[in-house]
Amino acid sequence: MDILVVGGGGRESAIVAALKRSSGVGRVYCAPGNGGIPDSLSVDAMDFPGLLAAAKEKRVGFVVVGPDDPLAAGLVDLMEANGFPCFGPDAKAALIEASKAFAKDLMRRHGVPTASYRVFSDIVSANSFVESCPLPVVVKADGLALGKGVVVAATRNDAKEALRDAMADHAFGKSGNTVVVEEFLTGPEVSVLSFTDGKTIVPMVSSMDHKRAFDGDRGPNTGGMGAVAPNPWYTPEIAKECMERIFRPTVDAMRSEGRPFKGCLYFGLMLTREGPKVIEYNCRFGDPEAEAVLPLLESDLLTIMRHVRDGCLEESDVCFRDASSCCIVLASGGYPLAYEKGKRIFIGHPDAVVYHAGTAIRDGLLVTNGGRVLDVVSVAPTLREAIGRAYGAVDEISFEKMYMRRDIGRRALTGA
Repeated sequence: MDILVVGGGGRESAIVAALKRSSGVGRVYCAPGNGGIPDSLSVDAMDFPGLLAAAKEKRVGFVVVGPDDPLAAGLVDLMEANGFPCFGPDAKAALIEASKAFAKDLMRRHGVPTASYRVFSDIVSANSFVESCPLPVVVKADGLALGKGVVVAATRNDAKEALRDAMADHAFGKSGNTVVVEEFLTGPEVSVLSFTDGKTIVPMVSSMDHKRAFDGDRGPNTGGMGAVAPNPWYTPEIAKECMERIFRPTVDAMRSEGRPFKGCLYFGLMLTREGPKVIEYNCRFGDPEAEAVLPLLESDLLTIMRHVRDGCLEESDVCFRDASSCCIVLASGGYPLAYEKGKRIFIGHPDAVVYHAGTAIRDGLLVTNGGRVLDVVSVAPTLREAIGRAYGAVDEISFEKMYMRRDIGRRALTGA
């Protein structure tokens, strides 16, 4: 069976690699793909007519939608209506990520633990609220914002600036017309990706993302500068509590409200003193969490995805290696703000997996084509070994103005 994967980042590179390990898989096309995926198609992830035409031309038997934008806009609905079975939620279910206000209200209605919050659609009321709310406070654009629509405001001026950026200056377009202002939670952060068919839910190996641009968790939020898996703070006891209080209740809530979720449901959690609480949901594989988690998957990914789509996930045996992984993102200088493209990339013989994220082929040469350029991933028996091998492999790669965080996994090691 030939497959079409929609998207073109490191997450999609990891999905393509995992699918190629599955039995019965022929060619795996990727649209738009990148410079490291051989069967890339020059079709944008939001070009729905082009994607449908590509699926028909290539006669694919299955479609996997990676990014949030096409999921929220209904690409799965379109593909399924035209006879192409898909892995990913339909537009109604993808709202769990596409609207933070919807997600927070869903949790409140169904008793899923999360931070206290208020939703605002006018800046005057929002400014009035932050004049007296406890600090620090978190300001979130309601809609999709490439992982950058969240500000942790330490002062009231910071909170007002975040509100102005989102609601008045439209830094995130329509996504910032409504904002969620919520309580600041403290504790170790955990990401848990999960397979679900709308009834059954199977969590994957836990992971820890590193969102800030610079070492020591400083600088602006990014799409993610690296990840490690598993997360040492996510103990079996906490996993059991999350299943009972968060994972199953969320899946049941979506189904009860007529939005059954089929696909990969991502839980961003904070392990607070009061217990685990939900920071955010994503309606797809996290990036770069997928790059750290999928190399640990021992089971056949295509079989799992088909069971998810067909509503029989209970028939899948989902197994992961008893090992650790570390993913280090190599980024373009200036990311997540202004950065240059077209820098030639040199890759030696690193002792690690290198997933392409923001790369392209120009005049026969591999060049940078995005903010996050490459993901260097190492798997080892222990987390310390995985981190060491990943950073060792980085020395085999270079491009002009390349930068990375040098402390990926350091917090996890303290937990281990």
